Amino acid sequence: MWTKAQLQALLDERVLVLDGAIGTQLYEQGYSFDRSLDGLCLDDPLAVRRVHRDYVAAGARVLTTNTFGANRLRLGSGSARVGDINRAGVKIARDAATDRPPHNRPLIAASVGPLGQPLAPVGRISEAEAQEVFSEQLSALLDADPDFVVFETFSDLKELLLAIRALRALKDDAAFIAFATFTEEGKTLLGHKPEEVVRAVLDAGAAAAGANCSVGPQGIDEVFERMCRVTNARLAFVPNAGLPKVVDGRLHYVNSPDYFAAWASEAAGRGARALGGCCGTTPEHIARAVEAVGVRSPAPLPTPTGKAVSVVLREERQADEQTAEALPLAWSESSFERKLTAGEFVVSVELDPPRGVNAERLVRGAVACRQAGVDAINIADSPLATARMSPLALAVLIRQQVDIEILLHVSCRDRNVLGLLSETMGAHALGIKHMLCVTGDPPSVGDYPGTRAVFEVNSVGLLSILEGLNQGRNANGKPRKYRTGFRLSCAVNPTADDLDREIARFHEKEAAGARYALTQPIYDADILRSFIDKAKPKIPLLVGILPLRNARHAHFIHHEVPGMVVPERIRTRMQQAGEQGPAEGVAIGREFLDEIRPLCAGAYLMPPFNKFEMAIEMLRD
Repeated sequence: MWTKAQLQALLDERVLVLDGAIGTQLYEQGYSFDRSLDGLCLDDPLAVRRVHRDYVAAGARVLTTNTFGANRLRLGSGSARVGDINRAGVKIARDAATDRPPHNRPLIAASVGPLGQPLAPVGRISEAEAQEVFSEQLSALLDADPDFVVFETFSDLKELLLAIRALRALKDDAAFIAFATFTEEGKTLLGHKPEEVVRAVLDAGAAAAGANCSVGPQGIDEVFERMCRVTNARLAFVPNAGLPKVVDGRLHYVNSPDYFAAWASEAAGRGARALGGCCGTTPEHIARAVEAVGVRSPAPLPTPTGKAVSVVLREERQADEQTAEALPLAWSESSFERKLTAGEFVVSVELDPPRGVNAERLVRGAVACRQAGVDAINIADSPLATARMSPLALAVLIRQQVDIEILLHVSCRDRNVLGLLSETMGAHALGIKHMLCVTGDPPSVGDYPGTRAVFEVNSVGLLSILEGLNQGRNANGKPRKYRTGFRLSCAVNPTADDLDREIARFHEKEAAGARYALTQPIYDADILRSFIDKAKPKIPLLVGILPLRNARHAHFIHHEVPGMVVPERIRTRMQQAGEQGPAEGVAIGREFLDEIRPLCAGAYLMPPFNKFEMAIEMLRD
């Protein structure tokens, strides 16, 4: 394997033209993006080799292996094949390179992409786990002895640096090039500036740094200019072939090979040391780029003018922070918020969205609850993974008829980070700012068990994201030009089987930004007292009360719902109540409500089957 010095010497000698897209070329062979394309290194190695051989014929000086997503997390059910896929990926590329004579054979760059899941605190992947996953993949790649490693399409600088750290722990002097991907705004998705990325990865030992994927050649110009501010940097660029269009259900890229070649020639003239193509580029694109670049010595980068990069970055960071600090808080207190802050007892009632499109009864229920003195309406997000109306839609319908605070449940089950941000920012714009952040029930328990869950983040990650927006910062801590006014809450279960783990998780939620907590249903005040004594919550608790309908309901909750306890004396009372079960359930709930008032900040009433009348009856004197 090459060392950093060897690769840099080559980059100083001539401009390298890398190969183009692999994934979209396999797609053109009929393979769907829904499957693991990396797995084809074992399942159809001839298809992968055809792609490499086409780039060899096009004149590419570097072949990147088909291992971009061949890590344990991305492979999922195929994770047992991590080692075999990565070793095969290098071997297939190496075999394809033999189509050219030894003195002119392409170098083999082992491709490593991001994990496909966000890191903690936004996601579930700790830094230690991330480095372990990268180490597993890189170890297999190094076993097959590629010439160097290429880290591609990273949008999180922290994750990229973890991947680099994993490589250097295995082989400290291994040569590598590091690419980040940038948006049309000229920053990574997590807000890192191009020159910031270049400086960080070069300091971490990269032979060269640059941008890949992102947008088309023209869209990468600003990124190129800002990267040129880093003195003596060796830069590499691998853009997409423009934006794709969909024709008859298939992706087609419209960037012509001639246009791409003209860009490659211009980029080489501006000082790029290595060039290639990402999504949508073909062997024809690369052949034309090889022809346009020729055997060219690297041009010097433009001499930076003005302030040093470190000074510019520091000044921009300070300006961003001052802007964020000066932004007004997007919040106006509701009566619910004022009462909670003042220590007055509050009451919320949960309403589940309808399974259909008619929400009239639930809107009437919200009106009746408000008239009965209820302070807020909780709206669940497809509880038990059942398909229901959007909770945000129901919230808007209720707010059109009654002035009452909405506590909107937001589940991580059905949306990735993009979808969660879209949903919560839309709610914020509609004046709904109380968010109960929950991980969500898995689809396997619902009415569409074959549906795939997302769970890109969990409740702690979602709390961190939204609290960051409240502070004027994105998930990576980068300043934004606005601040939100989310009032965040979390769920906690005082009757959990593993209470120590539940309490530890609860404290994580407190630290992530939860301002109050809502408990799962409780039927025994002693359990609440014990939880408070052990957990010592720093935020107000709204205690869950679910009035029972009959003995069957009581036995179902106690025996069939994980983590819930209905004491035997309560089950006996419900058994004895017979047909008067609903009334007895309300009476039990009322007694419990009176008993726990001194212990908590409020009650969270969960009438079964949207029987809001039961909640109202519990509040009557």
